[in-house]
Amino acid sequence: MTVPCVAVERQAGEATRQRLAEAGLLATEWDIDVDGEQVYIPVTDPTAVPGDLHVVDHDAPERQTQQMPADLLGWEPSYERLGDLAIIDEDDPDRADAIADALWQSDLPIDGVLNRASKVKGETRTRDWDVLRGSSTQTVHREYGAEFLLDVDSVYFSPRLATERHRVVTQVEPDEQAFDMFAGVGPFVIPMAKRGATVIGTDVNEVAIDFLRENARRNGVEDRVTAIAGDVRDVAPEYENWADRLVMNLPHSADEFLDTAVSLAGEHARLHYYDIQHESAPFEPGEAAIRDAAEPEYEVSVRTRHEVRTYAPHEVNVVLDVDLDRVD
Repeated sequence: MTVPCVAVERQAGEATRQRLAEAGLLATEWDIDVDGEQVYIPVTDPTAVPGDLHVVDHDAPERQTQQMPADLLGWEPSYERLGDLAIIDEDDPDRADAIADALWQSDLPIDGVLNRASKVKGETRTRDWDVLRGSSTQTVHREYGAEFLLDVDSVYFSPRLATERHRVVTQVEPDEQAFDMFAGVGPFVIPMAKRGATVIGTDVNEVAIDFLRENARRNGVEDRVTAIAGDVRDVAPEYENWADRLVMNLPHSADEFLDTAVSLAGEHARLHYYDIQHESAPFEPGEAAIRDAAEPEYEVSVRTRHEVRTYAPHEVNVVLDVDLDRVD
């Protein structure tokens, strides 16, 4: 059967497989295929594969040694993996239980199945969960060489943003000073610190900050990470003009914090501003808000306008990479 695969030369096969595994992109129901000097590695989501890798359609052999959820159900269920947890989003209890049973009985290496029981809510951006199989909402998620201990019942974390986080992190230079204004458990903070940057992460969720500190220790970057529990607007006066890079991943209300971001920016700073807008004008409101907050103190240059994902019908999650250069 033809499936999307990353095609690489044989000598790069294992390194590429590990890289895709760390990003959670390996398609476990298909075997890796070798044809001469070319290796074909099946992937789950070709749109999430890093841009430097080449995706092709290839007739990959179906893995016969594993029983997958679709084998038990007779149809392909929708789910995502977060560490050793499988996460589904089903309103019908009978359908949810059937999918959970198939996931649990399959050969997937999971220790629990969770069903989303509410939308993201409140200042800490958490949600309710139904634990359908297993007993814990805590897991360790691995992504691009970093690992994150977290509990989805008490913190916000989206594995779907792995590729976007990696896009930002690869821009970071070792001597940078980076500030993540809504850091969570550290999916931006930790890999930026692993690249040699000095990083400050703030979050109003004290539990998330506890996990961030632990994740800094787990990844060996605790000496380059400062984790602060609290509203970034209260923390900012201590770090005025400090940041070379700012991450603002709070897409429903980041515009409310732009004055704070400007106060944190140094002489030259790059801002990664996440927003959710109507598809008819996804970038214009964010760009206007940034200019209103930063000009005339800073010259504002938009470097990247990028659609991250579809958020809801006619709504898109976007990011603006913006350079702020102080005007003399």
